[in-house]
Amino acid sequence: MSKRSTRVNETVAYLLHAAPWRETSLLIQVFSRDHGQVALVAKGAKRPYSTLRSVLSGFQPLLLSWTGAAEVKTLTRAETLGIRPLAGRALMSAWYLNELVLRLLPREDPHPLLYDAYDAALVQLAAGGGAAAALRRFEWVLLQETGYGLDESPPDFNDPALEPELRRSLRERLDELLSGRPLRTRKVLMELQRL
Repeated sequence: MSKRSTRVNETVAYLLHAAPWRETSLLIQVFSRDHGQVALVAKGAKRPYSTLRSVLSGFQPLLLSWTGAAEVKTLTRAETLGIRPLAGRALMSAWYLNELVLRLLPREDPHPLLYDAYDAALVQLAAGGGAAAALRRFEWVLLQETGYGLDESPPDFNDPALEPELRRSLRERLDELLSGRPLRTRKVLMELQRL
């Protein structure tokens, strides 16, 4: 019995991770608002004149189309929806967001609220806003959306007095979920905070 092929047209997404696949292609992980985390093959994306080469950038909003029935789908179209410049600590914070999504969300499980929180965090980071508030808000929504949230109403993420306790409680919950699989980006972020 064969699976029925699905076709997704023009859905908003972000590139989370890309790795070489065969000679000219990339295996990419994307985070889509309507389809969750999806694995795609971007055929020919490594070729020098590929139109995908300049479009498939991390932390930039994308409009993607794909097809397929297997666990790994085939990317058929990609367009950029804007540019969000990130550098320094903001860039490391964005990598941290990606690592959380990759590690804690199952494939093809849509979380529109989490996608919106991810998008808002990237907007805040690109604008030079407070990274701590953006990260805590995203961590809060991630825990709520995956069923491991705190049984209280959301705090004021912009209140610096609440930041240390909020960071501690959210990190404890995330560490429980990751159980022995520490986040690489968290270690780098902690080192950057010491500088």
